[in-house]
Amino acid sequence: MHNLAHNLAHITQQIQTAAAQYQKQHNLSKHTIKLIAVSKYQNLDSMRALYLAGQYAFGENRVQDLRDKQRGFCSALSDLAPTAPANPPIEWHFIGTLQRNKINSLLALSPTLIHSIHSLELALSLDEKCRAKDRIQPVLLQVNAANEPSKHGFSLESTCDAFAHIRAHCPHLRLQGLMCIGAHTHDTQAIEESFARTKALYDTLQAHFAGVETLSMGMSGDFAYAIKQGANMVRIGSALFV
Repeated sequence: MHNLAHNLAHITQQIQTAAAQYQKQHNLSKHTIKLIAVSKYQNLDSMRALYLAGQYAFGENRVQDLRDKQRGFCSALSDLAPTAPANPPIEWHFIGTLQRNKINSLLALSPTLIHSIHSLELALSLDEKCRAKDRIQPVLLQVNAANEPSKHGFSLESTCDAFAHIRAHCPHLRLQGLMCIGAHTHDTQAIEESFARTKALYDTLQAHFAGVETLSMGMSGDFAYAIKQGANMVRIGSALFV
């Protein structure tokens, strides 16, 4: 488990270096990046090792996995209480494709943030369920920035209108930004361009709406490119859990 703490320190340093470069290039006083550890396929021991090393936000792709991890981890943390009383609670992020028939199951787990609102139908259904439960759910709009048929998400052309529609008609969703997955290619220029297009949309939304604060872009193989283009949240799995 020592390797996991080492991996976290190494990735954190890379993130901080990329953030500092972006901050300097754009003459910003500060540019903070939040790391989400993608824990799908990982066991509770590995997650606990990262938690003890200072990683408190985890992301899951499937509702069932999130439920199992949440239950198991709560039990594991109760054993740590005497030795780690000051550690903050875990954030649970849902980053996978959400099916409408799984909405109630996901809401029962109180996710910190749902990254993957990929259609108006999903947004409206989620808002309806949240209204019934009298709760506000933080969410991100998923953008298919590379226009890839294999990916879910709003097109670049429809994102701003969809964002406005959800803000107007889904009062129980706190729509606070965008998420995208970089272009699936070895062409680094194409990857950067997909992130740059998403950042341009994000900037447009920030100019027109309050509370637009999260740009979730970048995974293990491309997070440096995402930060270079302005990401303030990255989702990293394999690079942490090797």
